[in-house]
Amino acid sequence: MNQLPSCPKCQSGLIYEDGSVLVCPECAHEWSPTATVTAAAEPEQARVIRDAFGTPLADGDSVTVIKDLKIRGSSSVVKVGTKVRSIRLVDGDHDIDCKIDGIGAMGLKSEFVKKA
Repeated sequence: MNQLPSCPKCQSGLIYEDGSVLVCPECAHEWSPTATVTAAAEPEQARVIRDAFGTPLADGDSVTVIKDLKIRGSSSVVKVGTKVRSIRLVDGDHDIDCKIDGIGAMGLKSEFVKKA
C-alpha cells in the first residue's frame, strides 16, 4: 500500500487521493502531492505585522491610535491620538493585545494604529 503524507493543515493521517490532488476528509484541505515536498524544504517565514503606514511592529513597541474606536458592549470610545505603550503581537482576529489607561485590556487591529 502506498504511504500518503499527513495533512499539512491539521496533521490528520486520514488522507486519500482524488485525481492529482490529496484530500483530507477531516478539514477538507486539498493540496498537490508535489507541493508537500517543496513546502517542507522551505523554512516557514515569520508573519510581519505592519501599522497603517506600513511600518513593521514588534512586541514592546508604543503605538498611537489614528481613528476613534468604539468599544463593543460599552459607551466608551478610544480617541484619536491615544498612545498605547508596550504592545504584544498576537495571531487571530486582532493583531495587538494591549492595556489602555482608563479602559483596560483590549485587542486592536494594526490597521488603526501608527508606530510612535
